[in-house]
Parts: sequence; C-alpha cells; structure tokens
Amino acid sequence: MHALSSRNNGILLRLVNFGYTVYFFSMNSTFNSIALSLLFAGIILAEDSVPKAFINGTGPGWRSLTGNDFTNVNCNEDTWTFEKNGLIKCTGRPVGVIRTKKMVTNLELVVQWRHLKHAGNSGVFLWAIPESIKNLEQGKGRLPAGIEVQVLDLGYETNWEKGKGKPSDWFTSHGDVFPTGGARMKAFTPQITYIKEDGSKYTVGKPNSSRSFPTKRLTKGVGEWNHYYIRAINGEVRLWVNGVEVCGGTGCKPATGYLCLESEGAPIEFKGLRIRELP
Repeated sequence: MHALSSRNNGILLRLVNFGYTVYFFSMNSTFNSIALSLLFAGIILAEDSVPKAFINGTGPGWRSLTGNDFTNVNCNEDTWTFEKNGLIKCTGRPVGVIRTKKMVTNLELVVQWRHLKHAGNSGVFLWAIPESIKNLEQGKGRLPAGIEVQVLDLGYETNWEKGKGKPSDWFTSHGDVFPTGGARMKAFTPQITYIKEDGSKYTVGKPNSSRSFPTKRLTKGVGEWNHYYIRAINGEVRLWVNGVEVCGGTGCKPATGYLCLESEGAPIEFKGLRIRELP
C-alpha cells in the first residue's frame, strides 16, 4: 500500500509493505521520478514474491481433455461443442451429461468456467457410477450418481434470497462438493456460518450433512472466468476455487468411475480442461 502527497513542489512518498514503512521527500524532480520508479517496482516484486496456491495444469503427466475423450450420455448432439482453441461450449439444454470414455480413479483436474446467464447451474462429476450412466442412456433420470463439484452462478443464491426472504440454508454458489444418487461422502464442512456485509450471520448445512460447504466465498459472477483445481485421491476430494482450497470430503464411495460435465438449463463455457491421472 502506498500514499502520495505534495508540499512546496516536493513529493512525500510512503510505502507500507510487509510491515515496513519507507518515506521519501525531495524537491528534486529527477530524484522524485527515480524514487517513484523504485517504489512501484518494489511493490510489483513484493507481490510476485508472495506464494500462491495456484495449479494451472502444466508439468509432467498433465494433458488436455478434448472432445475425443468424451462421449454423449443423454444430451443432444448440439448441446456440447469442443472448439480447436480448447473452448468448450454448452447450451444447457437438455439437462444431462457427457462422460469420459474411460473411467478414472486417482486424479488432479483443472478447469476454468464461466456462466453466460444469471443464476446458471452446472457441475463436474467425479467417479460417476457406471450403472447410473447406463440408466441415463436408457432414459431413466437426468444426472448420474457420483461426487459432484458444483458450478453455480452467484445469481442462484441471489434469486433464492429474494424469493425466500433469507439466505439459503442448504447450498452456496461458491463450490459445494457433495455425493449424488447412491454415492457417499463424509463432508469436511457439513455446516458453516457466514457473515454478511451488514454483520449479520447465517448458517448453511447441518452437522450430519454429506454436502461440503466452502470456507471462503470466492466465485466470480456471470461472464467472469473462475478457476477450479480438483484433487481426487484414494476416496478423498479437495477443491480449490480461484487458487484457494475451500472444501471437500473423504470416504467417498465409489472412488472410481467416469468424469462427467453437466448441462443444466443455462449456457456455460469451459476452457483449460486438463487432467493428471495418478497411481
């Protein structure tokens, strides 16, 4: 953080960064220019030196997931479009999924997503149960049993609060993780209390809930790109939203299955979908 002020054609500079305060004052314009340059360079270097928990899907073992890796389950032929630049477009209609052609067990996954419509809904399914996929292919149901990492626009919560007159007590728009169908999971944060901007508090979930709620609310709104890093190893799922770990669960059953992308009523785009399969 820095503050600037002038006095009698001089410049006073104050930099506060990592507990240090530095002052510069000079009547000399050349010195002032140099001081300003050093100041801003120092700010940039200091920010760059801060460790960031951000996995971008590069390095040994990582690969892109393309249209060749997926097959349709119960969507229309035009529901999903995989473009050459890596952009994945989904119309949101009908409600359904596409799945990977092969099952996966231990993995890391990165993906960016953005909703194109207020209150849009979607998700990434881990370890989708083959039997549930077969049911969907036969027209029985719309979504698979597995572990869902929800992809929900902020407007979904906003609409709920407007309609109910209070915040949601069972979901958030910031990366819930939960089992669906016959799947099972023990949530890391089955219940959490949030503080609103006005200082009021509200609780989401229950102590015995299998739905895991994020410890931080970091999702960006409609039209903005969000980043997910998902780690699913030995029946444990952990989710990072925009570089910060927020929630997950353990004791997942099953802990192997298909990876699915969900279409659920609203247009959405994905990009940078990459996977690293682990032993």
